[in-house]
Amino acid sequence: MARPVLFLPHAEVELVDAQRWYDQQAFGLGDRFFLAVDLLIPRIGDMPKQFPAVRGEIRRALVRHFPYALYFREETEAIYILACTHTSRNPRHALPSAS
Repeated sequence: MARPVLFLPHAEVELVDAQRWYDQQAFGLGDRFFLAVDLLIPRIGDMPKQFPAVRGEIRRALVRHFPYALYFREETEAIYILACTHTSRNPRHALPSAS
């Protein structure tokens, strides 16, 4: 059974910032980016273990057609998105240490 997928506040800000940036590049591109993320969320909630662990219990899901990744951690009650970062950025700077 799928668990809820929730964005931590910092990750939500990163998502909105990326969408805004894409909106400035071309009409509708920000909406396409958001849709790609929106399609990824249910996959994370349904089968989080399909995505590779990148540090401890933190996993990475790539956003289709965009150079972005969602980093998340599974908890009993929900799955938490920790960061929404460009794939050329070093995720060590954006992620908390794995416990």
